[in-house]
Amino acid sequence: MPNESSSHRSRVRLARGVSPWLAPTVAAAAVSAVLARRSRAWAALAAPLTVLTGLMLWFFRDPDRRPGSGRVLSPADGVVQSIDPQDDGRTRVAIFMSPLNVHVNRAPLDGTVRSVRHVRGGFRPAFDKDSDQNERVVWHFDTALGVVEMVQIAGAVARRIVPYLGAGAKVARGERIGLIRFGSRVDVYLPEGMSPAVSVGQRTKAGVTRIDHG
Repeated sequence: MPNESSSHRSRVRLARGVSPWLAPTVAAAAVSAVLARRSRAWAALAAPLTVLTGLMLWFFRDPDRRPGSGRVLSPADGVVQSIDPQDDGRTRVAIFMSPLNVHVNRAPLDGTVRSVRHVRGGFRPAFDKDSDQNERVVWHFDTALGVVEMVQIAGAVARRIVPYLGAGAKVARGERIGLIRFGSRVDVYLPEGMSPAVSVGQRTKAGVTRIDHG
């Protein structure tokens, strides 16, 4: 399994899967900056394009992290939006990702990817009670705790989910597994009998924050 970080110093990279969004913006900013010397109109355009490029570089940052302790780790940066017991005995922990959060999602625990399934749906805001019917990617992991489900959910702004792995891939907890462009929501289902170690409103860090009571 890859070692995400072997030192105390955190290294930041750009997330995989951002080129279709970032490349045109960077190119436009570069061209407008060159032409700004010839025309005030280009100079006026160069400034907002440069700011937009800087914001997108920030949005798509992907820092290295050392996995936290615990059996199940948060798959996303964000805030715990809800904790809901399910009819089958599992507990759903929903994490809201704002546009300011890191957008790369990570494996909640060690295992093997059993399936990765794209489900078409709407694009309601992630805080909407019906957002679990949005466009989403459903993951199932074979783990020492049994089959664990995780769902990446698109929102009103985040309309593109990019899985990094496919069925059969081995994963370590905290390993990068996918990206939701511009935020939204990630749900993880704790197995029956396992209680959450987080509370509604608590901030989480992907691959670091423990979400189960051991």
